[in-house]
Amino acid sequence: MSVALLRLRRFIYRPWVLAMLAALASALLLCAASFALITHQIQQSESQQMNASGERFLLRLEQIFGQLREGVDALEAQPVRHCGPQMMDALEKIGFDYRFVFEATFNNGQQRCSNRQGKDVADLNRAPDIQGFTYSYWLNTTTQPNDNWAALMLGRGPFRVSTSRGHLTDVVDLPAGGSLLVVLDQGRRAIPVLGPSQPWPPVSGWKADAEDALQVTPDRLIYRMSTKSPDFQLVLITPRSNVLPKFNTPLWLLFPGSLVVALCIGWLVLQLIQQRRSMGGELHGALRRGELQVLYQPIFDLSNRRCVGAEALVRWRRPDGTLTSPDLFIPLAEDSGQIRQITDFVLQQALEQLGQLLRANPHLYISINLAACDVEVPRIGHVVDRLLSLYRVAPQQIAFEVTERSLIDVDVARDNLQSLRDVGHKVLIDDFGTGYCSLAYLQSLPVDCLKIDKAFIDALGDDVESSGVAPHIIRMAHALDLGVIAEGIEYETQALLLKSEGVDFGQGWLFAQALNARQFKELITKGRRRVGRRVEDEA
Repeated sequence: MSVALLRLRRFIYRPWVLAMLAALASALLLCAASFALITHQIQQSESQQMNASGERFLLRLEQIFGQLREGVDALEAQPVRHCGPQMMDALEKIGFDYRFVFEATFNNGQQRCSNRQGKDVADLNRAPDIQGFTYSYWLNTTTQPNDNWAALMLGRGPFRVSTSRGHLTDVVDLPAGGSLLVVLDQGRRAIPVLGPSQPWPPVSGWKADAEDALQVTPDRLIYRMSTKSPDFQLVLITPRSNVLPKFNTPLWLLFPGSLVVALCIGWLVLQLIQQRRSMGGELHGALRRGELQVLYQPIFDLSNRRCVGAEALVRWRRPDGTLTSPDLFIPLAEDSGQIRQITDFVLQQALEQLGQLLRANPHLYISINLAACDVEVPRIGHVVDRLLSLYRVAPQQIAFEVTERSLIDVDVARDNLQSLRDVGHKVLIDDFGTGYCSLAYLQSLPVDCLKIDKAFIDALGDDVESSGVAPHIIRMAHALDLGVIAEGIEYETQALLLKSEGVDFGQGWLFAQALNARQFKELITKGRRRVGRRVEDEA
């Protein structure tokens, strides 16, 4: 590794740098999530407002069209067909009876008269925009900014009725800068009924039959309203600036809130790193100061209750007498690489303390727990070979326990474990059932024995869902010609049940607590079974 990379790595691995990176990553993630939430809420609010506006437009436009149709039907039903007092009375009556009718007109090509008395507000010479079977429709008959000109006109025969732009504006609440358009010719043409003209099509790829009623652009909302007529559609176009100020502003507080949470996360990361580094430093000193000690959890033959071996356990007793749980310092040692030193320490202590006992009792063995780093490399084989020669102990009297979680690379693990078995060491799978070792892998691994996790032993006879796991593991082990050791046996009923299921060996407080070297020697030499338990010595 280059000097520059080493310096960069040292810089990044400083606690305050890692804390800042964690805070920055958290801030970016939380702000991105807040932005996505706010954007979703804005779009939802926009959609709700546009839906509400569209419903109001449709309702009011339907009222207007309904009155225009009634008015022109009434004119068509009366018998007069020439301009005169009777026609003028009929036209004025329509304008008086119907609120939305601003102008009523008669035009048969030769005569033309209106209730506006010569002040026509509609261009009657233009061809209709929509030619229906019964009615003809004219939309926005002029582009002049005059509220008295017709915005909608309906015709039947020689009669025309219209509503002015002013009338339409009074009943339709159009947002500032918005436009109401009638879309014709399958979406190819749009006529503004209210509001300014809009470029058409409003967006590239516009489709009149698109499924989404609301389309959002950076500056506009385009809402297509469904109508009962297949000849036209209504489209409402509104600037987005009219919607954003109405948004629920408290949600914008998510951004400063995200920054506060990110700072808290950074502070917690800093505290955690400092704590772990502090414990890591203490653990390194503990190895030098001799604060680590090895205890032995005896393993018994369930048929005759004879001790056949023990599992070596490491404990950290601090100078003040307190014990640090292995669940805390073992993972830390694995992360920092100190687990190799601890494994070598346990192996060396076991042979130094019990070497003479093992030589005098060839049937005894001590099992040593291996971490993932020792399963992946052949290092431990060289270490144990040197120590066995030094203490003159047979390889068969040292077994190695590996957990399913440590079998990351099964092919590499298989080769290294096989090399240990070739020398004479037994290989045990510890805490079986709590990991992810499949049956196919188990068949291919060089394994001598399975150790059933204490959780499954505790469930025997109590937990209906879990009580069947242990017998299943036992049957599977027997099918693979493997031995079985049950961990954590606390009650006689458990021992009897396991023995009836064919379990060969067991360990737990029913037989003996975790013992120091002197106590374990007494257990073997005097044949005594030590009953009792201490929480701090729990395996």
